[in-house]
Parts: sequence; C-alpha cells; structure tokens
Amino acid sequence: MLSNVTTKGQVTIPAEIRTRFHIKPNDRVDFFIDGERIIITPVRTLKQLRGSIAAVGSSTFVKEREEAKHAVADHVIGETA
Repeated sequence: MLSNVTTKGQVTIPAEIRTRFHIKPNDRVDFFIDGERIIITPVRTLKQLRGSIAAVGSSTFVKEREEAKHAVADHVIGETA
C-alpha cells in the first residue's frame, strides 16, 4: 500500500491498516528503524490493555496494588537503612 508524504512530513495510514490494527484518531504510534526499513507500531496504553489477560488465582487488583506498595516501601526502607 502506498501513501504520500505531505510537506509537513505527515503520512496517512491506509484505512485497511487502521482497521486491522484498531488504530483510531488520536492513538499514538511508534516508529522503529530496522536497517533501511521504517516500522510503525501502534502504542497501546494500559487502559487499552485492561482486561486483555485473564487473572490467575484469587488475587484482586486491590490486593495486587497493596502488595506492590509494600514491596516498594520495603525496598525504600532497605535503601535508607
């Protein structure tokens, strides 16, 4: 698929690609250089990824967050001791 570059350096992502990769207005994309190629990748936010992985066991978000807070606190206390 071809697309033209505007004088401002902008490129339109073809509709077929936007549809296939669920790219919507105001979504972010990232560019990677691979030798002589440019690779564009949609950037997914944590909000967009929410629910994409099933929980394992009986843990809840609140419990996981509390455990993470305690782990960070223990780490900080260990650095200051």
